[in-house]
Amino acid sequence: MDPSWYLRRLSAMGPAEIVGRVGDVVRKRRWRGEPQRQPTWSATRRFPSWPAEPEVPAAGRARLLAAADRLMDGHAEYFGVARDDLVAPDWMFDPKTGRRAPGDRYSFEIPYRDENAIGDIKQIWEPSRHQHLTVLAAAYRVTGDDRYAHRVADHLKSWWSANPPMRGVHWLSGIELGIRLLSWVWVRRLLDGWSGAPGLFEDNPDALRQIWHHQRWLAAFPSRGTSANNHVLAESAGQLAAACAFDWYPESARWRSDAIRSLDFHLRANTFASGLNRELATEYHGLVLELGLAAALEAGPWLPRSTWLELRAMCDALAAMVDCAGRPPRQGDADDGYGLIVDGPETDRWHSLLATGDALFGRAEWWPKMPVDDVRTALFAVLRSRVPRLDNARQRPVFSDAGMTILRSEYGPEIWCRCDSGPHGFLAIAAHAHADALSIEVRHDGVDLLADPGTYCYHGEPEWRAYFRSTLGHNTLQVGGVDQSSSGGPFLWTRHANSRTLASTPTRWQAEHDGYAPALHRRTVELSGRTLTVVDEVTGGGAATLAFHLGPLLAVDLEGNTAQLSWPGRTATLDLPPQLAWTAHRGETNPPLGWYSPGFGRREPATTLIGSGPVTGPLTTVLRLP
Repeated sequence: MDPSWYLRRLSAMGPAEIVGRVGDVVRKRRWRGEPQRQPTWSATRRFPSWPAEPEVPAAGRARLLAAADRLMDGHAEYFGVARDDLVAPDWMFDPKTGRRAPGDRYSFEIPYRDENAIGDIKQIWEPSRHQHLTVLAAAYRVTGDDRYAHRVADHLKSWWSANPPMRGVHWLSGIELGIRLLSWVWVRRLLDGWSGAPGLFEDNPDALRQIWHHQRWLAAFPSRGTSANNHVLAESAGQLAAACAFDWYPESARWRSDAIRSLDFHLRANTFASGLNRELATEYHGLVLELGLAAALEAGPWLPRSTWLELRAMCDALAAMVDCAGRPPRQGDADDGYGLIVDGPETDRWHSLLATGDALFGRAEWWPKMPVDDVRTALFAVLRSRVPRLDNARQRPVFSDAGMTILRSEYGPEIWCRCDSGPHGFLAIAAHAHADALSIEVRHDGVDLLADPGTYCYHGEPEWRAYFRSTLGHNTLQVGGVDQSSSGGPFLWTRHANSRTLASTPTRWQAEHDGYAPALHRRTVELSGRTLTVVDEVTGGGAATLAFHLGPLLAVDLEGNTAQLSWPGRTATLDLPPQLAWTAHRGETNPPLGWYSPGFGRREPATTLIGSGPVTGPLTTVLRLP
C-alpha cells in the first residue's frame, strides 16, 4: 500500500487501537525467535470419540463422494481457477498468475498484498485452509475407505513440513490460522476410528508443535479495533475448537477461557439484535454462523447461554430473509469463504445452514421448509446433546435495526424485494460494505430480475474492485457521477453515506440518504399486487444516473423508456422514468459495465439499464409482472 493509504487507515483508528497495533509491530519484530520455542504437552493425550455414528442422507453422501473422488484425482476449483495438481500440492503456488510465494522468509516481512511479488494471495491461502481435507476425511467417515485417510495424512505431513512456524505466507493472517485449526479439529474427529489417526495427531510431535504454535500465534495477535469483524470471530472459533479438542498443553485451559470470552463478546458485537450480521454482507453472515456453530459444538457446556442464543438468532434471521427458493440477499462483499466444509460443492449452503439450525435449535413456525440432505447437518446432529435447552420465546425478526426491509407478494409466484437503508457497513472502515444506499434487489419465484451484481474480486484488479462496489454497480441512483460513499482503499471507506428509514411495512418502504449532501436522495418502493413501483426524488436536482442491473437469466428488449424482460417461461415489463435517456449495456470493459458475479473470481455478462439526465421531479419506475 502507498503511504497515503496508511494515513487514511490510521485516521479511522482510535487511540487504544493505535497503541495496540504499535504493540503488535514491536511483538512481530521480537517473534523472529519464536520458532525455536518448544511446547510441552501432557503425557496422556486423547481425542473425544463420537457419541454416535452419523446418519448421512444418500443425496449428501453421493455429492460428498463425487467431490472427494475429484480431489483424490488432484482436481479442485478455487475462485474460478481450476487446479489439477492437488495430489501433491505446492502450498506456495498461485495457478492464477503462475507465481510462487516465498516459503523461507520471515512471515511478517512478506508483502502479501503485492500480487506482482507473490501472486494472488487468496489462491495461495485457500487450499491451506485445509477444507479439502475435511471433505476427504468426511468421505472416510461415511465409507471407511482408508484411501481418503491416507491422502489426508499425506497432505497434512506435507504442509507441516513446508510451513514451519513463522516462515512463509501462511503465518500472516489470523483468519487463516483460525479456520485451519478448525479444519484440523474436524479432520481428527472425522478420522476417528482410523488406525492412523492417533499417529497423525496426538502422537505426532510435528502436529503437536504446529497446533501449539497456531494457538500461541492467535493468542498473541488478535484482530482488534476496526478489524474486529469476521476475522476476530474466525480467530476465536479456531482457538476455542482447538483448545477444547486438543487440550493437551499447559496453556489449553487459559486459551479456552479467553476464546470463550472473545467469541461471546465479538459475536454479540458483530450481530444486530434482529440476528443479522453487522457487516451487512450476507456471505459473511453465513461464514460467521458456520464458524460459531462449529466452535460452539466443541465447547458445549463451557459456553454461556448468550452465545447459543446469538447463534440461534442468526439462524432465525437467515430463515426470515430468504426468498421462496431459500436464497438470501446478495448484499455487500462475498468471497466464497466457508467456516467448515464437509459437503460436495453442489450442496446448497443456505439450505444446509437452515437444516443445521433446525437440528440444533428446532425450527420456528415461520421458517421455510427446505430439503435436509446435507452431510454437515447429519454430523452436527450427533453432537446436539452439547446444545443447552433454550427458552422458545422466538418471534419472526424484523430488520429495522439493520435497515433491511423485505417486501413480498401475497399471492401467485413470489415477488421478493429487498430494500436497503442500513448503515454503511460495520466499524469505522466498513471493510466489506458497498456504496449501495437505497439499492434494491427484486426476484420473481426465486429468479433475479433486478440483481445485486456481487463482488468478483478483492486484490489485483483495482478497476473491477471499484466497479463492483460502486454506486453505479447497484440498483440505485448516482448523482454527479460520484459514489455516495468515498473509498480509501479496497477495504476502507473514508466517508459513509447515512441512511434513514422513513416507512417500512410488508408492502411499502421509504428511505433517504445524505451521501450527496447538501442534496438528499429519497426513494419509495411499493408492492401492490403484481406491480412494483419505485419513485426516486433528489432535493436540489442535478445530473443523475439511475442503474438497473438485470439478472443473468434475463433477456431484454429496450425501446425508448420501456424494457420488455423475458426469461424461461416468463415475461415482465419495466417502465422507466421518461425524463432520463436510457441505454442498455452488457459485458463492457472500458470502463466495466454490465456484469454479474456468481461467485468470487468469476464474472459473466448481464444487461444493465442506465438512465442519465437532469432530475426534474420524481423519477418513477414501474415493474409489472403477470
